[in-house]
Amino acid sequence: MDHSKFVILGGGMAAGYAAKQLVELGLPAGDLAIVSSEDELPYERPPLSKSFLAGKDTADSIRINPAAFYNEHGIALRLGVEVESVDPAAHRLHLKGGGELGFDKLVLATGARARRLSVPGADLKGIHYLRSLADSAAIRDHAAHAKHAVVIGSGFIGMEVASVLAQKNIETTMILHTDRVWDTFFTPEMSHFFEAYYSTRGVRFERNASIDSFAGAGHSKDAVASVHLADGLTLPTDLVAAGIGARPVTEFLASSGIELSDGVMVNEYLETNRPDIYAAGDIANYNDLLYGKRRRVEHWDNAVSQGQHCARALMGDRQPFRHVPYFFSDVFDLSYEFWGDASGADRTITRGDISTNSFSVWWLRGKQLIAAFVMNRPDDERTVAPQWIESKHEVSASALSNASRKLE
Repeated sequence: MDHSKFVILGGGMAAGYAAKQLVELGLPAGDLAIVSSEDELPYERPPLSKSFLAGKDTADSIRINPAAFYNEHGIALRLGVEVESVDPAAHRLHLKGGGELGFDKLVLATGARARRLSVPGADLKGIHYLRSLADSAAIRDHAAHAKHAVVIGSGFIGMEVASVLAQKNIETTMILHTDRVWDTFFTPEMSHFFEAYYSTRGVRFERNASIDSFAGAGHSKDAVASVHLADGLTLPTDLVAAGIGARPVTEFLASSGIELSDGVMVNEYLETNRPDIYAAGDIANYNDLLYGKRRRVEHWDNAVSQGQHCARALMGDRQPFRHVPYFFSDVFDLSYEFWGDASGADRTITRGDISTNSFSVWWLRGKQLIAAFVMNRPDDERTVAPQWIESKHEVSASALSNASRKLE
């Protein structure tokens, strides 16, 4: 049986940044193996719905570390390898197709897979989901000859994909299951701003809609040609991109005894209930010390930070994971950032003019800032937002409301 001191199961961002951190901490050659079901070296995920999808980046340019990095530091890469099960007591991975890999310490970082539609016609060619480099490449190639596109969902994936497709001069329609875009995150005013911004750039919206079925046409009945909504409307399309959420990849852990509940349950140290086994990234359901609640986060910054944290833990630095949730997005010519968790807010304050592309939104619970959205605003706002959230700084609502006043 093969054996490695440290094993990272999963080849995504958590793995790539954990490997980088381990090397910086003095990892001896031969002490780390990365096992991934993908055939690709660990790569950045945000470009998949942004610059790579738009054709501005290549597969090589979005690698977290070049191929030579792994060779130079004696890191074993087992790509295209799936794991059948984990035996925590024996410290062993059982590989699909046979074979075992032993470990002293293990980081579970298998990420998430896209939720899929289950309506008639959902298996037609041309219906895409976006989680991997291969997924993004497939959409990009398809978009090169598409004239009409339907994007299902209005979260950050749906909004970013719709933006890229519209900029390729593809007639793009977004299907919303509610009456406004990203209603679980945006305030009504924010939704209105983004809907207007998209509309002026050719994107159409179908609100309060649900998918009834997909259909092909003509000689290509195995490829999607139309989307049929429950209200009877039919939308012709060459391409469908669905961004309707994701599920953590944890099926292989069913018999492991590792506690599962919407991901892998870990404590504030990112440790599972089995010794020497950690979890990081999209699958980690962790105890958020800042907000006093459990959460599982499917964003770039969380995967990076938790991968680095697990790397330090593997090298003996046992510290609680304390981190302000964060993500960023690029749509058309706009870029924005978000920190925190807006749930439970009792007041929202806007700085700047929300009818323009320069404004920020601040969510308060009492006198405490719990979340902030910043787009094209002065640097002081970007600086104080995560600092105030982490320090639980008491915020003056009146001072915050004065957009001409510098925040410090």
